[in-house]
Amino acid sequence: MPSYTFGKNEKLCSQKLIGEMFLSGNSFLCYPLKVVWKSELLLTPFPAQVVFSVPKRLYKRAHDRNLLKRQLRETYRYRKHELYQLLEQKEQKIALMIVYIAKEKLEFSQLELAMTKIMVRFKKVLETPPV
Repeated sequence: MPSYTFGKNEKLCSQKLIGEMFLSGNSFLCYPLKVVWKSELLLTPFPAQVVFSVPKRLYKRAHDRNLLKRQLRETYRYRKHELYQLLEQKEQKIALMIVYIAKEKLEFSQLELAMTKIMVRFKKVLETPPV
């Protein structure tokens, strides 16, 4: 049975690694979310480390940004086991950043749908060999 937790070790905190992801990481857009990731040699027992971001430029009030990040963490928490299974099969570890890019606040169900699309897209991306 999958674990539906999201602990401290699963959160990406390294400013250096986050900067590297923006400079040389891979990305794709799955509206209302943008995903940036980089295959890394992470020193963690988990296959993925994740950080969530909501731009201050789009949402000036902190409580709006915090609400959206909380909802994103919750949707990821329910779907992460799909990603973990795939990464364990491929014996990979990745650093992942999920950025909320919509200008309007969306319902939780719409965020869940977007997260599901992201997991499907990751399956396609990780199963295709690099060029």
